[in-house]
Amino acid sequence: MKKIEAIIKPEKLEDLREALDAKGFSGMTITEVKGRGIQRGITLEWRVGEYRVEFLPKIKVELVVDDKKSAEVIAIIIGVCKTGSIGDGKIFVSPIEEVIRIRTGERGEKVL
Repeated sequence: MKKIEAIIKPEKLEDLREALDAKGFSGMTITEVKGRGIQRGITLEWRVGEYRVEFLPKIKVELVVDDKKSAEVIAIIIGVCKTGSIGDGKIFVSPIEEVIRIRTGERGEKVL
């Protein structure tokens, strides 16, 4: 199993959720986060002058999927969230040793 964490632009969340749902990937955790990368924040203009926003709002989407389905999920995320602009986000993939359903104690991929 793989854990896929995607940091995306907030405005892409609903489109990504719909695309993942359409392919049968409905289980996910969403967290509102702030961060920065190469972009290093942005400078905005306001009535009184310029000010800097160091950490931009992003959304972290987390899914745990079967190893064989991870490439499909990654392709969906890229297909929906890629604009070609700085700040599109990142995808992190990690191995998952075990999954346990708390309610029943079931273990393994059938829990997904």
